[in-house]
Amino acid sequence: MAIKYKRVMLKISGEALAGEKGFGLDNATVTRIAEKIKECSEMGCEIAIVVGGGNFWRGRTGEGMDRSRADHMGMLATVINSLALLDALEQQGVAARVQTAIEMRQIAEPYIRLKAMRHLEKGRVVIFACGTGNPFFSTDTTAALRAAEIDAEIILLAKKVDAVYDSDPNINPNAVKFDSLNYIDVLNRGLGVMDSTATSLCMDNNIPILVFGLNDPENIKRAVMGEEIGTIVK
Repeated sequence: MAIKYKRVMLKISGEALAGEKGFGLDNATVTRIAEKIKECSEMGCEIAIVVGGGNFWRGRTGEGMDRSRADHMGMLATVINSLALLDALEQQGVAARVQTAIEMRQIAEPYIRLKAMRHLEKGRVVIFACGTGNPFFSTDTTAALRAAEIDAEIILLAKKVDAVYDSDPNINPNAVKFDSLNYIDVLNRGLGVMDSTATSLCMDNNIPILVFGLNDPENIKRAVMGEEIGTIVK
């Protein structure tokens, strides 16, 4: 089976790692995701990952708190998720590394672009934690930034929803699904694909975004192989 993309940026929301529990980590879910990442890696795909932290903490969770401090707490939540995913990958026999935008050398490498590129070239999975290291930027923006830095061909945006709709399909049963969109459509219509900063960054660097559901981890493999799933933004 041939892969369509040689190097990808996989963005996984923190909520996806919580499974049905909705909070924290669901080990079975993390393991299933790691199994599919392993399959893609063995097929020759170079995989970088950005994980969100919403299953533990979001900046807006700390209402009344200093925004910068709340965002830094969110960055630490992404480290917990990244280490959990690292452990799951290593248990599958996958060589992987975590790199953090805020230095914490005792538990992870600091983010160094050329070192990350070298890991990918050697077939190691690289997980980027701590967002960009700056408050006021989401992990979506991190995925777009790191994808541009490492020359990823596409961002695979794994969400709880299986595609992009014109309204929330959980609320509106008549929500219309999009197969493809332009970056400008996403920005003008305020569609909840990525935040506007991340979308603009992808548009400026011509990085396509494939939005798909992670309820079936097999979709990661389908996306890497170029199957028509979810919604493509380009």
